[in-house]
Amino acid sequence: MKYFDEMHVSSAQVRDHYRGYDRWLSRQPRELMASRREEAEMIFRRVGITFAVYGDKDEDGAGTERLIPFDLIPRIIPSQEWKEMEKGLRQRVTALNRFLDDIYHDQEILKAGVVPAEPVLNNAQFRKEMVGLNVPGGIYSIIAGIDIVRACNPDGSGTYYVLEDNLRVPSGVSYMLENRKMMMRLFPELFAEHRIAPVAHYPDLLLDTLRAMAPNGINEPTAVVLTPGMYNSAYFEHAFLAQQMGIELVEGKDLFVKDDFVYMRTTRGPQRVDVIYRRLDDDFMDPEVFRKDSSLGVAGLLRAYRAGNVTLANAFGTGIADDKSIYPYVPKMIEFYLGEKPILQNVPTYICRDKDDLQYTLDHLKDLVVKEVHGAGGYGMLVGPASTQAEIEAFRQALLANPSNYIAQPTLSLSTCPTFVESGIAPRHIDLRPFVLSGKTVQMVPGGLTRVALKEGSLVVNSSQGGGTKDTWVLEG
Repeated sequence: MKYFDEMHVSSAQVRDHYRGYDRWLSRQPRELMASRREEAEMIFRRVGITFAVYGDKDEDGAGTERLIPFDLIPRIIPSQEWKEMEKGLRQRVTALNRFLDDIYHDQEILKAGVVPAEPVLNNAQFRKEMVGLNVPGGIYSIIAGIDIVRACNPDGSGTYYVLEDNLRVPSGVSYMLENRKMMMRLFPELFAEHRIAPVAHYPDLLLDTLRAMAPNGINEPTAVVLTPGMYNSAYFEHAFLAQQMGIELVEGKDLFVKDDFVYMRTTRGPQRVDVIYRRLDDDFMDPEVFRKDSSLGVAGLLRAYRAGNVTLANAFGTGIADDKSIYPYVPKMIEFYLGEKPILQNVPTYICRDKDDLQYTLDHLKDLVVKEVHGAGGYGMLVGPASTQAEIEAFRQALLANPSNYIAQPTLSLSTCPTFVESGIAPRHIDLRPFVLSGKTVQMVPGGLTRVALKEGSLVVNSSQGGGTKDTWVLEG
């Protein structure tokens, strides 16, 4: 399979936007790079930049904490390329928010037959409690993480595709920020030689966006980050973002609802809370409405939300728009709501509840990637070319038993980027997660989190499956 190399046109030719970096890299002794990598790991450990791995226990039975491997070689995106991607991201997230507003109100797109009603209305992520509820500005997903990959065309050029949309509680932005800080610390000379667009202002942008979406009439809104607690896999990020924004990190037990307003317990007495950036799934948010056994949420939160007295980022019910059974219809949403052609393309997708698509999938399992529509983190999927016959047959039976639970896609030739591994510098497959903030306007910092599959030949970039991260440079034009 042919891969698009982000840095090289050929073994002898470096792409224009990598030339300055390539000259610098050629002068670096391998021992120096190795020592810099050790230094980065030591600093990340000291700062506590880890994530917990569920189901992965130490000898005392506690969940283990892992460092997400950090690669020293940046992924570089030229200015013009980023501008086009940014336009596509704005377009896509705007359409997805319009879709959410529509399905919880007039359902015009379902009535028009553009998106079938069954996978929407019968989906576990569709929250009937949200029907008819107006959210500030019609913005359901204030913070979105859109996963983008680049595949190789027959002529050797590359095309960006959206692999999936993350509209519930997307994570990873803390690694984007910490990776940049680390690169500036280890290689300050690179930042003197290159005009690299900054990302450090993301927490300010996020806080401004959250406050702008506060209920009407609040001049100085109080925002908090709601975390499930220190045992959550992304707890470092929750604490990091609260600290960077200068707002409180709270758990459900720190909040209560009275007279349909949300309050935070403080040493000076109750303080009203206007905006909650929640890092907690719908099911656990309000035991009055969702899971009755949840001790992580806030009883009565939906009542306060329905009364318009608190803003949630993101809204209940956003999960329907990032469900993999809905993903194939996003290009049609863009045309339906915006009257525009999609700038960023979807990966061609077979919807297995469709009889013809199911038959095609069953006939080509060894060549396809098959995903559970509710799956995440690289789990619940079959990568046909990398699977054994037994694994393929087990997936065949699962597909036949419940075809509507799956979609299938061609195995994309994800682009590669040079990566500093044990054997030296070698190509590894990557993706990109830009973080899109929707408030009064749609904004983002240039770039995002580049994830890298560190195992040779692997296409799975998820940190829970051994992936690492890189700094992402967008060059200023």
